[in-house]
Amino acid sequence: MEENGFRVEIGGVVRYLPKMRVNQNTSIAVFNNLGDTELTEACANELSKRLSSVSFDFIITPEAKSIPLAHAVSVRMGMRPYVVLRKTYKTYMGDATQVETNSITTGRIQTLFLDEKDRELIKGKPVRSPFNRELVHPSLAFLNKRSSVLRGPAQVVLLDDVISTGSTYEAMRTVAKKAGAEVKLTCCVFTEGGGDRLPDVASLGHLPVWTE
Repeated sequence: MEENGFRVEIGGVVRYLPKMRVNQNTSIAVFNNLGDTELTEACANELSKRLSSVSFDFIITPEAKSIPLAHAVSVRMGMRPYVVLRKTYKTYMGDATQVETNSITTGRIQTLFLDEKDRELIKGKPVRSPFNRELVHPSLAFLNKRSSVLRGPAQVVLLDDVISTGSTYEAMRTVAKKAGAEVKLTCCVFTEGGGDRLPDVASLGHLPVWTE
């Protein structure tokens, strides 16, 4: 820990992460890529290298900080579709799948929602918009070229910015299972605390957790 923050380097891009207390006895180094295009692009470059040998059909990511990461990785992986697990339910999400998770940064229970149309898309079904029956889900054209989705379970990669306690990790795996998908790999920019001991997690680095 340096005076101006915890130093990290991803793909030649250096940042100093501020130390933040999350409860009376615990502090973490806060990684926040939102609005930092240079850092997000560097992370996406490195994550894409990790995924280059993995065969998969979808990226599943929770909002919010990992959304630009998922988008940038999607572009690098040939416009691979990505699905966002929302933290607030909206009526247009229909009969959404939901799973609870406990975030170390907020210190409270959160719920992840998988939009009904995205769930059906993962299952390989031709999903249409509830507002326009002629409008097919935009990712379907891509998936029609990848017949593996239509023949069997979708192959998915779970993507997050930081994996710490494993609560969000487990929630994402549960959502994927409920959607009938097979998780090929979970990847993140950083693991944190005990996150590096979780199975099948590939990361670009590890962040400490300070306890008093």
